[in-house]
Amino acid sequence: MNDTMINRPPIKWGKILSYAVLVIFAIVYAGPLIMLVNTSLKTLPDFMKSATSLVTSLNFQNFAEAWTKANFPRYLTNSLIYTVSATLVFVVTAIFVAYPISRGYVKGANLILTMFVIALFLPPALIPQFQLMLLLGLYNNPLGYILLFTINPIGMVILVNYIKTIPKELDEAAALDGCGYLRFVTAILFPLIRPAVATVAVLHAIGIWNELILPTIYLTNKDYYPITRGMIVFQGVYGSNWPTLAAAVLIMTLPMLAIFLLLQRYIISGLTQGAVKG
Repeated sequence: MNDTMINRPPIKWGKILSYAVLVIFAIVYAGPLIMLVNTSLKTLPDFMKSATSLVTSLNFQNFAEAWTKANFPRYLTNSLIYTVSATLVFVVTAIFVAYPISRGYVKGANLILTMFVIALFLPPALIPQFQLMLLLGLYNNPLGYILLFTINPIGMVILVNYIKTIPKELDEAAALDGCGYLRFVTAILFPLIRPAVATVAVLHAIGIWNELILPTIYLTNKDYYPITRGMIVFQGVYGSNWPTLAAAVLIMTLPMLAIFLLLQRYIISGLTQGAVKG
């Protein structure tokens, strides 16, 4: 008995404390989401009777009502068009810009990268941006709204620093084999930086999908509203119906949640290598 007690490994209190802290944070972050799902499955009388009680019967009618009453198909289509097109344009152009900067093939590459880092801390220049949109005739125009999201400083920083982890000898070997710039970037470089591309794409898409200030300023036509702007209209009309409103919020979050779950295995490596290296 004594020998067994002596040979027993010591209790790792630090590890236990770490897990306890993680569990607490998980509860804090997951709590509001659980309450949102719980509310969305209640009927309005059940919610008015007890807003915090657990749901006893599943009521999916709230999702059907939110889908039809809030003009969600139109708003979701607009958001998908804005998000997919702006993210695609940004990612494709960012790769071709980040590669020469990371390799130092352009003059003042370090200064350019520093300017992108500085841009992370600058407030948005809404007034000059608004004046420019008016002069170009892009106000209340879906194309102009998409062009607002064709640059993202944090995405450029991640891509540049991630490409720096790719050996430069690969460029020289490709050049000796007669591989052109376009072919090298698309056929050789792109597969190697997929984690960074996935990370940048997800971060950029989520930013566009959740944007509220810019569509409020630049899109006044209801036919052009994204889902976030449409939620304001829905909340103003059905704000007292909290179960239906909760169902509408869940519908709004599902597309980005699906993209995140699909690409999450790339995100960690993309962030760690792209944000630290360089």
